[in-house]
Amino acid sequence: MPKRILQGTVTSDKNDQTVTVLVERRFTHPVMKKTVRQSKKYRAHDANNQFKVGDVVRIQECAPVSKTKRWEVLVETARAEA
Repeated sequence: MPKRILQGTVTSDKNDQTVTVLVERRFTHPVMKKTVRQSKKYRAHDANNQFKVGDVVRIQECAPVSKTKRWEVLVETARAEA
């Protein structure tokens, strides 16, 4: 089974080797037929502490690294202008 890959924006890099990534998904509401935005935060493993707040990154599922980390950062795709 392939591992899931998500794309989001780094919202926090304060912890050592950890970044918090905000992933937003859009879908059409089944009854109202309106586009809905829903977001969720994931904690991802960043071994080299190379990603900063505002970076757009891709994260991939991995084996549990700690109590809350089940994702790892793959690669930086673009730099968001803040």
